[in-house]
Amino acid sequence: MSIADKLVLKRQRHLKWRQLDSIELVLMMLCGALCFGFSLSVTADIITRTIGHPWLWLQEVTSTLFIYAIFIGAAVATRRNDHLYLTAIAESMHGVPRLIVEIVLRLVVIGVALCLVWYGYLNFLRGFGSFRLPSGTPIASLYVIIPLSGVLIALFAVEQLVNGIANGFDHPEPPDPENATPPLHNEPVWSDRT
Repeated sequence: MSIADKLVLKRQRHLKWRQLDSIELVLMMLCGALCFGFSLSVTADIITRTIGHPWLWLQEVTSTLFIYAIFIGAAVATRRNDHLYLTAIAESMHGVPRLIVEIVLRLVVIGVALCLVWYGYLNFLRGFGSFRLPSGTPIASLYVIIPLSGVLIALFAVEQLVNGIANGFDHPEPPDPENATPPLHNEPVWSDRT
């Protein structure tokens, strides 16, 4: 099984376009790299402070990695249907009520994504007037991920909305072969032959 098969979720394929699988794969790999980098920078920050020679720029790196991981993670979680809406309510329904709830939930997610795009872009523009210390980097470098995340969240929500309306939201998932338990074999311990 390739890395792509492990990272791109096969669940709810009826709501996804195959063309966007590569974006999900890249986002998942990026999230992993960001989380690893965040953990590494926090560890290095603790060690350098403990030995009495702190690297102040590590705090900038740590906050950047953390913020980027949050917003990229929110985008990929939207694609994987793991975040940003109430799945338990929708999955407990069937038929027209489920269709209505799923559509409303996706529209709310699209509305939030559009707010991320608009207000994130405004913050990005304002961020060129403030600078991070000690590097002097414009704070806009932190804010740039917010509108990009909003674009991805909107794209993935529209993908699910279009496919859900066309194919229906209520599809039973096939059993996962990796997590399936093997059938029990009830073989007699001793035979009744005498």
